Amino acid sequence: MEDGLRTHQGKILPISPEGDDLTNFGELVQTAAKIAPQKAAVICEETDTSWSWEYFADRVARIASRLQADGIGPDVMIAGLSENSPDYLALYFGVLHAGGCMVPLPFSATEDSLVKMVENSAPLILFSSPQFLETGKRLGADRVISMADFDSWIGDAAPVPPADVKPDHLFNMIYSSGTTGSPKGIVHDHRFRSRQMVRARRTGMDENTIHLMSTPLYSNTTLVTTLSAATMGATVVIMSRFKTKEFLRLSEKYRVTHAVLVPVQYMRLMDEPDFDNYDLSSYVCKMSTSAPLPGVLIEQVMKRWPGNIKESYGQTEGGASFSLDCAANPTKWDTVGQLNPGCEVKMIDDDGNEIPVTEFGEIVGRGVSMMPGYHKVPDKTSEATWVDSDGKVWIRTGDMGRMDEDGFLLLLDRKKDMIISGGFNIYASDLEQVLRKHEDVGDVAVIAVPSREWGETPLALVVPKRPDADPEAIREWCNAQLGKTQRISKVVFREDMPRSEIGKILKRELRDEYNKNAAT
Repeated sequence: MEDGLRTHQGKILPISPEGDDLTNFGELVQTAAKIAPQKAAVICEETDTSWSWEYFADRVARIASRLQADGIGPDVMIAGLSENSPDYLALYFGVLHAGGCMVPLPFSATEDSLVKMVENSAPLILFSSPQFLETGKRLGADRVISMADFDSWIGDAAPVPPADVKPDHLFNMIYSSGTTGSPKGIVHDHRFRSRQMVRARRTGMDENTIHLMSTPLYSNTTLVTTLSAATMGATVVIMSRFKTKEFLRLSEKYRVTHAVLVPVQYMRLMDEPDFDNYDLSSYVCKMSTSAPLPGVLIEQVMKRWPGNIKESYGQTEGGASFSLDCAANPTKWDTVGQLNPGCEVKMIDDDGNEIPVTEFGEIVGRGVSMMPGYHKVPDKTSEATWVDSDGKVWIRTGDMGRMDEDGFLLLLDRKKDMIISGGFNIYASDLEQVLRKHEDVGDVAVIAVPSREWGETPLALVVPKRPDADPEAIREWCNAQLGKTQRISKVVFREDMPRSEIGKILKRELRDEYNKNAAT
């Protein structure tokens, strides 16, 4: 069967490179323990934890033993509802070691959404930290275990060897935010995760890496780097929640070399008054993902923070992915980089017709890592894919963009975020990029609001840097640099922006708020 075609089970097949090496993550953890048994594997000051590789690997193998005794095996799901912690990371690897599928639930989701996630995944056991235990008990899982009772649950279980896994065995399932309708479970198999290991190595990660984990474990942002660091035999320093000064203190104390952050975290770090008082010279590379990193912010970070920045753009569903090496490409900081090896990209118009990649369109991609589909919702899987004239299946991103003459991707907006004013398409990101250059703008989001004259018009929501900033002066300054069809109708100040747990501005909430106000 040709690469990229659906199988008769309705699954999506990724591009197949030469060979199809399978990484057994359980075996890698045990190997790391044999190579450097007394080296630090996991450090977490909040729980007073410092585990050697020997201890961590033994704990993972004993968790796996207990899970297998409870009935876990290939494609059997175990859910977790917890902030970052050493035991939660050990549970994650214990599930993989036992051959099961880990389902890290987003604690930032509404309880109604979490109920739907549990119903969809039907986990054998739901493990919950004490902080979320009462919520966990209401989600409908057959069995709920508090992480406070974790040691008692493990008991005297003897370590077991890592389970044999196949490329199409389920590895983990990550849920979409679930803010509207039913959340979708994005399935990753062992083939998907094995191939992602290569991406982390391109950032210079190896067994000597000290990786600081400050984003939640239910996010693909976290998993790509943390899973890779741990299976390389590196050291993972855990934060349960991100705080700027604590991030900087831990970076200095443990001589951190790598971290993955989302743009809002970089923004908050650059705004931290004490940032320049910390020694960050140990850093080799910082990674950024989940949303485009603005060029003006890249400039600040590159100037003030030692080490490179590598920005990644892609979907949790897989397909095409892009990387920007900021040190090597100082003139391309307003792009999200070049296509990664093993990926293909196309652009399509509103009618689903292929157009040249240098023209603005919806980005669709294929790659060596592609989800088999959304769990138990084939109609949603179908909506997320585009089939070309040769019958190959591509993942639809819902993002608008184009490639420049050098093969770098200029990312504009989510398709649903595009503003249509007077018949003209306006990309909010273009307006936001100009606004960020104003000295009084700390954070910004541009949304469409109803207009009797134009149908829709751009509204700029700004978090100002100083209390005496003038919104009308900012609007006039920005409009002087924009075309006539792009001009902002109004600038409104806010104290903050609604964000997801990994820092994405929730524009849907902003649109709902301001459209409701407009209606009343």
